[in-house]
Amino acid sequence: MEHILQQYQTVAQAKVTNWFNVGNVNNFPENGGACIKYKSKQIAVYNFTRKSQWYACQNLCPHKMEMVLSRGMIGDASGIPKVACPLHKKTFSLENGGNLNGEDYKIATYPVKIENENVYIGFTD
Repeated sequence: MEHILQQYQTVAQAKVTNWFNVGNVNNFPENGGACIKYKSKQIAVYNFTRKSQWYACQNLCPHKMEMVLSRGMIGDASGIPKVACPLHKKTFSLENGGNLNGEDYKIATYPVKIENENVYIGFTD
């Protein structure tokens, strides 16, 4: 499973070479997530309406290697938007992927933009 985890790398907005259309804003639940597929990657996309923000990260939880983060609960930890794995409650920053439990696990994050009611995720490949 480690080889699957290695395919996920955080993408900075300035490094985006491909904006991938993942659907209309109405395809995503408010204050929740959904999963999309980009090539061989599963990406969790969150419409965090309470913060008026959109976020994207790998769907793979690095703790138990399960594709579940799109079903995690989103919230706020001292002003940091976060997602909690629905299986073991490990929490990750939706801004930079850092583990908010103080453990070594981290997740890849991806930039999101909204244009004409369409949701785009930024990739470098």
